[in-house]
Amino acid sequence: MQMDLNQEPLLDRKAAARYLSVSPGTLAVWDCTKRYNLKPIKVGRAVRYRRSDLDQFLEDRLIR
Repeated sequence: MQMDLNQEPLLDRKAAARYLSVSPGTLAVWDCTKRYNLKPIKVGRAVRYRRSDLDQFLEDRLIR
């Protein structure tokens, strides 16, 4: 059963970067340059990410 995206907790940039094993600065550059579509969510001045979007990013990059 998939979690309702509206109920999914959001990760801040630091937590999302830790989850992806990259630095928060790298994540900021990826967002700014649109290098990867991680679907960031702006909440005021803050940037948040859904874990499901980060999981999809990782899944798309699996070496098979």
